[in-house]
Amino acid sequence: MKRLISIMIGFGALMLSGCAAPVATSNDPVGELTLAIQALDPDVDPVEARRAAEISYSYSTRLAQDYGVTTAPLVHNSKVNAGIKDRGLCYHYAEDMQTRLNQEEFKTLVMLRAIAEPKVAFLIDHSTAVIAARGNDIYDGVVLDAWRNGGELFWSPTVEDTRYNWEPRMRVLERKWEERVAREAVAG
Repeated sequence: MKRLISIMIGFGALMLSGCAAPVATSNDPVGELTLAIQALDPDVDPVEARRAAEISYSYSTRLAQDYGVTTAPLVHNSKVNAGIKDRGLCYHYAEDMQTRLNQEEFKTLVMLRAIAEPKVAFLIDHSTAVIAARGNDIYDGVVLDAWRNGGELFWSPTVEDTRYNWEPRMRVLERKWEERVAREAVAG
């Protein structure tokens, strides 16, 4: 009798699970990003989170196509710097992603920018877009890095992105300006 009851409970749970919302899996990257954006704050609108995730993925691909990316990001950077390609540097991706997502006029989300200065002297700064709950900063947001994988979106909570030490864009730009002014003052 216990076995029959267990089977019936299992069958009932299986039937009811068909009514539940689908759970995001690694086969659903848009769903995973949606959940990460929703988790930023209880006030984040789930519809806005889903729309932001969909756009982030589709627009990353579109930007790479628009920029004519056919090589690794650093190789493409060389082509831009040599004048062979017009756009496709990390700050182009960040700027264009921010502009596109801002067009949605989200009420519960805000687009921000971040810069990571190089950990090694011969490397250069890296820029990215960050999405956060309205009122929060980059450290409570999600990095939307379309450049890193050549148009295939990389995303991560900002503080969990171990590859870069992100800072708010304006803080980095102000620091660089102050350093430049100080160097020029010393040089005379």
